[in-house]
Parts: sequence; structure tokens; C-alpha cells
Amino acid sequence: MRFVPTAVGGAFVVEVEERADDRGMFARTFCAESFAAHGLASVYPQCNVSQNHRRGTLRGMHYQADPKPEAKLVRAVRGRVFDVALDLRADSPSYLTWAAAELDAARRNAFYIPAGCAHGFLTLEDDCELFYQMSEAYAPELARGVRWDDSAFSIAWPFTPVIISERDAALESYSQERNFERH
Repeated sequence: MRFVPTAVGGAFVVEVEERADDRGMFARTFCAESFAAHGLASVYPQCNVSQNHRRGTLRGMHYQADPKPEAKLVRAVRGRVFDVALDLRADSPSYLTWAAAELDAARRNAFYIPAGCAHGFLTLEDDCELFYQMSEAYAPELARGVRWDDSAFSIAWPFTPVIISERDAALESYSQERNFERH
């Protein structure tokens, strides 16, 4: 595997190194030792899938608050998505910076999103499915989110989403979310 750093500190695009022969292909997609050597979460007690019917579906920007912030290792197992990590760690040198990766099932790449970062994606074609490895179990009382189009971040989405859940469309701006967190 190759770990390609991004503009968000601790976020990496993880590329597989395929070995092919007349039987087909083999590649390692995860190794706890390799992830730990890069300072990344190496234990994932929960895995999730996200199936999305139509091109232009947006999910995000979601994160889990303290005391159980979650790192995510996300990969497309069908289709292609524009996947985004947004640094919400106030003590990070890349605070309020975003990074994106095109996850493509055909390339078998993944995106590692560190704990304390929000995550979201936009489907680039119909019938996309993502597989998530999560460093923490889901805690609904700690689930948070910020607007995908918040001017505080200026994420350069490749096009305007067509489908957004009511919940995601109703998320507040980051400044409003931070005021909520303080009260």
C-alpha cells in the first residue's frame, strides 16, 4: 500500500499495489502494522456500508464528537465518489482545511479520515456503494454535522448535488454548530 498525504493533516489516500498474473490480481487493502506505523488508527470495531442509487447524491458533512471521535477508512466497492475530509480539530495546523479524493471501485483506493474531521461524499455515477471501517462504535448522542456548502470551508464540489437528505440539508453552518457545542 502507498499512503499519499493530503492537505488535511493525518488524512491519506491509500492506494493499493496490485500484483497481477494469469490468475488475476491480488492486493493488500489493510494492514494494522502499516497503519500504526503511519500513526493511523489500526483497530476498527465497526464497519458500515452506504448504498446510493443516483449520481449526484450527497451525504455529509458528518462527524462524531468527543469523547468518541471516529477515524474512518472509506472505500468505494462499487462506482465512483468525490470523498471529502474536513479538518475540525481546533489545534490542528490544517484546521478548517478540506481535502478530497476520488474513490473508485476499479482503482480499489481508500481515504483515511482522522478523528476530529468531518466526512462527506458526492456520488459521481449511479449505483455507488461505500464500505467504511470505523475506529469507534456509533454513538447517536455524539453524532454531529456541518453544512456541505458552508462558506467557512468553500469545498469545491465537482457539481451541485441533486439528492440530499432532509437531515443533511438542515445542518447548520459551522459557526452555528460551534455555538451549539458551547451551550
